[in-house]
Amino acid sequence: MTTPIRIGFALTGSFCTFSRVMRVIETLVAQGCEVTPILSFHAGALDTRFGAAAMWREKLRETTGRAPIDSIETAEPVGPKALFDVLAVAPCTGNTLAKLAHSVIDTPVTMAVKSHLRGEKPVVLAVSTNDGLSGSAANLGVLLNRRHYYFVPLRQDAPRSKPRSLVADMERLPEAIAAALDGRQLQPILLAPGEA
Repeated sequence: MTTPIRIGFALTGSFCTFSRVMRVIETLVAQGCEVTPILSFHAGALDTRFGAAAMWREKLRETTGRAPIDSIETAEPVGPKALFDVLAVAPCTGNTLAKLAHSVIDTPVTMAVKSHLRGEKPVVLAVSTNDGLSGSAANLGVLLNRRHYYFVPLRQDAPRSKPRSLVADMERLPEAIAAALDGRQLQPILLAPGEA
């Protein structure tokens, strides 16, 4: 019997991707992975046109069988207790990219990442930001060059209507996690653009 892969799965406030991300979580759980949700303050508390916070929390709890980590205090033991084999941040907003690039630890997600990295374990980022090719580009570049960070392949999702926007191909997240656990960056990182 093989030991299940233990995945910390952090969600930040790109709410438009939550439905796709939930399908990925369902896939990982169906594959036998132990998935623990982690929520940024915004992801855990804001009601949006994409759904109420309580609804997303309940879906995460039902799907994973685990209550979300949603405070800095409960995220801090992630590293000392070696809770996860890999930590995914999906979606990873431009705000979270900036915080990780500059070691700003002020949310449950950034604390979980910092704590997890102390054991030199992989962190997989699934970027979703409207300024990926402008304000967030520098932070993306920093993290592309930092050890233990891996990226889900990404693309311009709407190059005509949102020419600076980048979004990861969420369906490739399980593949990116498997590659990261082998110490590999899934290639190609840049995919052909989405909508014309």
